[in-house]
Amino acid sequence: MTALGSLTRRLGHQQWFATTMRLLVPADRLVGRLTKGRVVAFGLVPTLVLTSTGRRSGKPRSNPLVYVPDGDAYVVIGSNWGQRHQPSWTFNLMAHPGAEVDVKGRRIPVTAEQVTGEERERLFQRLVQEWPAYRTYVERAGGREIKVFRLAPTANRS
Repeated sequence: MTALGSLTRRLGHQQWFATTMRLLVPADRLVGRLTKGRVVAFGLVPTLVLTSTGRRSGKPRSNPLVYVPDGDAYVVIGSNWGQRHQPSWTFNLMAHPGAEVDVKGRRIPVTAEQVTGEERERLFQRLVQEWPAYRTYVERAGGREIKVFRLAPTANRS
């Protein structure tokens, strides 16, 4: 891990950092599009771009997310930077589990599954190892359970 990556992980616990990063998400999406998914989150942490289908609009919605691998799948968390409400993409995945991820320039169709129980705890611990501030986000969110999703590759969808 680079010194900048290490500093970013330490700053991730600060409220001002979360607020600033929320404001930078549109710029991060643009950088991800321009680099075809090769650079997301400014290259500081492992990040993918999740494209889900809007539950109401039916339109594609893209969000950069920190992930950890789990076998051939990707694990993401709906932390919303510790806000008290869930991010919209979690509702989109629950309504339409078929999605797509861009990881290091590769576009992969996936099926999302919300994980619960012991499996959720195991995967949450892996996510915390990658981004320790997730523990802070749980506290900041007032104890609401933050949803964890496993995104498993699927055959190309038509």
